[in-house]
Amino acid sequence: MIKDVNEKDFTSLGNIPFAPSYQHTLVSVNSGFRTEKPVCDRDKCNGCFLCYLYCPDGVISKDGESVNIDYDYCKGCGICQKICRKNAIHMEKER
Repeated sequence: MIKDVNEKDFTSLGNIPFAPSYQHTLVSVNSGFRTEKPVCDRDKCNGCFLCYLYCPDGVISKDGESVNIDYDYCKGCGICQKICRKNAIHMEKER
């Protein structure tokens, strides 16, 4: 099944590997190297949860029709922003 998803044509997204996330399997706290963090605009989010599926660290969880991001474990890779078809996620500089 994962092989079928990997072979789908997502050329507009660039070369993003499919890495399913598993909630409650976070292993390391963000060590402070992150320079940007993803922020979800709940007004734009349509609840497709592609960001949830593609997050390699499993830091995105479902919250009704939108998502929550666990910043303690987020590495700031930006995959969620790239995969979001509604541009509901943008990267914001860390303070």
